[in-house]
Amino acid sequence: QVQLVESGGGLVQPGGSLRLSCAASGFTLDYHAIGWFRQAPGKEREGVSCIMSSDGSTHYADSVKGRFTISRDNGKKTVYLQMDSLKPEDTAVYYCATRGGSYYMCPKVYDYWGQGTQVTVSS
Repeated sequence: QVQLVESGGGLVQPGGSLRLSCAASGFTLDYHAIGWFRQAPGKEREGVSCIMSSDGSTHYADSVKGRFTISRDNGKKTVYLQMDSLKPEDTAVYYCATRGGSYYMCPKVYDYWGQGTQVTVSS
């Protein structure tokens, strides 16, 4: 059974940091792209970042570029999202998702999604 489980969310002050984890089971990360998304109340789901299956290259939304870093550890079957210099507008439920295949850009469609983890940035 393919499963993705997010963890690491919580409450943090503006300017603080969090690291989210996405643990995969039921498949290996080889030839899979992983994307991070977020959704705040009353807003549409937003793509945050993705990491490619082809060469491990990464992409970021303009709103998080320079502050967030995505990485993966294929041996641990885990993808991370390091979030620094957090802002109140980063508050959202964060989801990870995966799609099998070799990619050079973020896939538009994903096959499996995690349950989400809450990130709240507030003073």
